[in-house]
Amino acid sequence: MTDRERFLLDAMLGTLATYLRMCGHDAAYALDRGVEADDAVRALADREGRTLVTRDADLAARTEGAIRLTARDVEAQCEELRAAGVRLSLPDRPRRCGRCNGRLERVDPTAETPDHAPDPSETRVWRCERCGTEFWIGSHWDDVARRLP
Repeated sequence: MTDRERFLLDAMLGTLATYLRMCGHDAAYALDRGVEADDAVRALADREGRTLVTRDADLAARTEGAIRLTARDVEAQCEELRAAGVRLSLPDRPRRCGRCNGRLERVDPTAETPDHAPDPSETRVWRCERCGTEFWIGSHWDDVARRLP
């Protein structure tokens, strides 16, 4: 597998989608796309050239190249993905939006940010091109780094 592969995670794997996005992977989440039925999930993965990640044994068996996970806990799911050859490490900076999977752009140090975000003149801040959410490297980043296998 490549370092930054394109994935589609089914309805059972929303938290894992966020972890993959934090690792820089293009990780679409089926429920974000309004897709839940197996055939629709398979079609979306095929149409977008994504590797399906699922806990559903039947869906995985019917989808070429799918990665089937058995764990319910996100840390164990990450271990299963790593065993399947998926690279899981945080990049030098946030690259994907944890909320919508959009690409992130650096916020100019002179720009204003919402009250909940740090001042970009003091802390590097990135903003999602798609949904406008701000990201920075903080305690959540460190927490995920400790949890990755």
